[in-house]
Amino acid sequence: MRHFTYQELTRSATASRLGIANIPNQRQRRNLRCLVEAVLDPVRTLWGKPLLVTSGYRCEALNKAVGGVPDSQHKEGNAADITTGNAKDNERLFNLIINSNIAYDQLIGEQNFRWLHISHNSNGANRNQAIML
Repeated sequence: MRHFTYQELTRSATASRLGIANIPNQRQRRNLRCLVEAVLDPVRTLWGKPLLVTSGYRCEALNKAVGGVPDSQHKEGNAADITTGNAKDNERLFNLIINSNIAYDQLIGEQNFRWLHISHNSNGANRNQAIML
């Protein structure tokens, strides 16, 4: 994990505020490592500048607290929400990822590119599905 840490992938202001222990188990930690090595580090290298993880791993309680969908890939450590810091650059990064050879499962430009959701399946069954919401 070259550019990202477990700490930033599990950090949550909501979890801190609500006293939720957002701690991944060993399988979820392995998934986070795979997400970083297969997707997040290559995306960071492609972008050439730091990226901020706004949401990574979410335990069940945290996922409910933030209104995440019940089958969220965040709960398994297979997804992260990232930002460059602004919507215009997030859209540019979205397009760079689509045109790269990075194998992602889903890439979602959320809320007019306020952030990007990106996921990866450690079993290799990645759809390279790009969506704008």
